[in-house]
Amino acid sequence: MKIAIGSDHGGFELKAYLKSMLVEKGYQVTDFGPDTSDSVDYPVYAKKVAAAVVAGEAERGILLCGTGIGMSIAANKINGIRASLVHDSFSAHATREHNDANILCLGARVIGVELAKELTNIWLQTEFQGGRHAKRVAQMMELEG
Repeated sequence: MKIAIGSDHGGFELKAYLKSMLVEKGYQVTDFGPDTSDSVDYPVYAKKVAAAVVAGEAERGILLCGTGIGMSIAANKINGIRASLVHDSFSAHATREHNDANILCLGARVIGVELAKELTNIWLQTEFQGGRHAKRVAQMMELEG
């Protein structure tokens, strides 16, 4: 699976941990930056990762910032994106199974490295259930206009 990953300065360190884990597990990871922990604007990186997912360059994306909130709001502005902010295992599972989320957002200042790894693994391993959920996802996508 191809994964696009990006962060701002607040999520930079956690991004490095997750990227390493993903590569070790055999995922193809494209890092859309930033390359340093210098202060940057998160919408720039949300757009880069979301664009890669929409274009089919990556099957899924992961975005990290201090809280994950800014990244999730910014990514969801891009047509075709269903970005979900996750802090617990149930939500990581449900957002894939029920909402077919294609971008995972995590808050580096809210959760620790080990929880982030666990949530990422759950999210990547969970398949979309389809069925009654497919109708609801289609209804969500119609809201894009």
